[in-house]
Amino acid sequence: MSDSFDLVVIGGGPGGYAAALYGAGAGLDVAVVEKHKLGGTCLHVGCIPAKELLETAAVCRTVASAGEFGINSSAPTVDMNKAQARKQKVVEQLHRGVGKLLENRKVTLVDGWGSVRSSSGTDLTDLTVAVAGGASGEMQLNARYVIVATGSVPRTLAGFEVDGERIMSSDELLSIDKVPERVAIIGGGAIGLEFASMLCDLGSQVTVVEALPQILPGVDADVSKALVRAFKKRKIQVRAGVSVDGCSQTKDGVELQVAGGESLLVDAVVVCVGRRPFTEGLDLEPVGVQVDQGGYVVVNDFCQTTNERIYAVGDVVRTPQLAHVAFGEAIMVIKHLLGEPVAPVDYDRVPWAIYCHPEVAYVGYSEAAATDAGFDVTVSTHRYMGNGRAMILGETDGLVKVIAERSADGSGGQILGVHMMGPWVTEQLGQGHLAVNWEATAAEVAEFVQPHPTLSEMFGEAVLSLTGRDLH
Repeated sequence: MSDSFDLVVIGGGPGGYAAALYGAGAGLDVAVVEKHKLGGTCLHVGCIPAKELLETAAVCRTVASAGEFGINSSAPTVDMNKAQARKQKVVEQLHRGVGKLLENRKVTLVDGWGSVRSSSGTDLTDLTVAVAGGASGEMQLNARYVIVATGSVPRTLAGFEVDGERIMSSDELLSIDKVPERVAIIGGGAIGLEFASMLCDLGSQVTVVEALPQILPGVDADVSKALVRAFKKRKIQVRAGVSVDGCSQTKDGVELQVAGGESLLVDAVVVCVGRRPFTEGLDLEPVGVQVDQGGYVVVNDFCQTTNERIYAVGDVVRTPQLAHVAFGEAIMVIKHLLGEPVAPVDYDRVPWAIYCHPEVAYVGYSEAAATDAGFDVTVSTHRYMGNGRAMILGETDGLVKVIAERSADGSGGQILGVHMMGPWVTEQLGQGHLAVNWEATAAEVAEFVQPHPTLSEMFGEAVLSLTGRDLH
């Protein structure tokens, strides 16, 4: 194996393997250093296993309501061992696929922990990645460029020591073999709400506790409120604007202390308060890379660190912790280090997808954020209760809200944001994502003919209303 590479990537998650694939495709000689499995958090303890178990929950929910469609069936029961086996089969298939892609593009894989060094000791752009602690043994990889993509780990709360049974993070919950009867989810962000929805469908009694006044703080307030109402119908309790003071374990379960002296007895607590960057052991400061007090690597608009030869992508930088954002950053970095024309990632316009039931998806400004930014705003909201396809599916709970800049002639100004809740909205956001990022006007988008009957025509209807004339 060569010990000199154009690019050494530390970390084989979405940002790392995307950078390696794109860089190798551009002709670079690339090595990836990874101690655990390729695919990172997203593939093994994040996006993919979570959505697999959410699909298991959706099948359970569908069977339970089959009688509404004239299909007679007994009440479904859940075999978590089979569900976990199916989840793992999907994960392993994708894991092998990533490895094969890297192999086909001649990317060198190195098993171990990577840390950055200066080969000369004085020239901080003369880089070496030291590898240790893995199957590849100790070695030094000379690198023209280095990309740090070591990802993140779950944040914890003081007083909530994770034991994997009664108190869990997202990592442990994704491997449960038994569904707890009563669950408290601490955190009303995307991860917490997906788990709340999944556990409810699998038979748990669920309470979500969120310290902020609104669940999903980035989404439009109307969508957040609609989701709370939808959860209430499913008997998921949402306690927003409430903090937790600690917990104690008893023979009957875990007693959660909520601010104000209230207590809540559950069988399990799932801590979903975000993730922190994993930068331990990288030795970045000696090679001129600045790390902030939160542990995030400091970068410029092109994810270049304070050492011009070192970049950082994904969860280790202060950008949205989304796999597709890491993909975008990886592509941008490769183009930047090759000297090709490239624009920075516009983080205000990246799409968000939350796979709870009903689903939530959004891009761009909420109504409040657009107003705060100084726009003269007009909005259009259409609800799925009037959509034929939603009625056929039996899922009419939800809405599509389009936020646009008001035009002088009333024909529909620039579309600033699209926020949705309802059936399969994570698959419907594409039109809104393109409209926002291409800075299209409502008048321009309204010209497109939407297919009928579809869920996606809701976006077209909402945009058409912004031109001053409705259809339905």
